[in-house]
Amino acid sequence: MRFMLNWLFTSIAIAIATFLVPGIQPFGFAEAWVCFAFVGLFLNIVDSLVKPFLTVISLPLTIITLGIFQLVVNSFMLELASYLSVNLLGAGISIASFGSAFMGSILVSIMRSILDSIAEG
Repeated sequence: MRFMLNWLFTSIAIAIATFLVPGIQPFGFAEAWVCFAFVGLFLNIVDSLVKPFLTVISLPLTIITLGIFQLVVNSFMLELASYLSVNLLGAGISIASFGSAFMGSILVSIMRSILDSIAEG
């Protein structure tokens, strides 16, 4: 149940980021909500499997930058989830530049935190 809720919240956060950040657009054969759902699914999977490994590898840079480098890791996770959803399922989001991914990942993180706090109570 928790995975489904995370998937829903991530998809909503990606939809909001898509509408607010120039350079991020729905892409593929499907309607926009399907694109957001695909990217939300892959972002949850990537966050579970790849992000812990990258966090450990980037720990020295994260310590030196006092945690700011974690935003770069989050941007890479969003780019990777977008790439996987478009290439494996044919629908997802198109990210034009690293700046768009950076702003999108910040918005997705903020929106996921807000939605998680609302769900908890």
